[in-house]
Amino acid sequence: MARKHEMPAFLLEKNVDPGAYERWLGRKASAHVRRDRRRNQSGVSHAAVVLSAGQDAYTGEKLDWRLISTYRNEDSKTGRHAYKKGYSLLPTVDHEESGASAASFRICGWRTNDAESDLSLADFLALCESVLKYAGYSVTEGKHIELPRPAAIPESDERDL
Repeated sequence: MARKHEMPAFLLEKNVDPGAYERWLGRKASAHVRRDRRRNQSGVSHAAVVLSAGQDAYTGEKLDWRLISTYRNEDSKTGRHAYKKGYSLLPTVDHEESGASAASFRICGWRTNDAESDLSLADFLALCESVLKYAGYSVTEGKHIELPRPAAIPESDERDL
């Protein structure tokens, strides 16, 4: 398979298979193209992966890039929650912003993306704060995490898809 994208150094260091990476990137791009077609936007960019430096944009956790292109629906059906838990640090693409001319993406773990769902960053942080307070933790008001800038994909950038 011809590679469209240069492998980021952190993926090479983890011995991630280039073919698995290309398949994963292609599937994520296709999913976002289908979802965003109604918004007149294109899909995911390799740039979001490069910007991630291999980490979850929300938690800072190192993602397990060896998990890309390994999830099996049949195994998930038999393993259920235990199987999915093993994929909590599977890199996923978070559709962070949408607008008329561009879409922005961040890379995060599957568990984080599941929890964040379709919430804005402010709403996600408020939810996290509520959960922590309810569990008896003290949360310092006004502390905000600094997220890496999302990779913005111009509307016209459909050539890599």
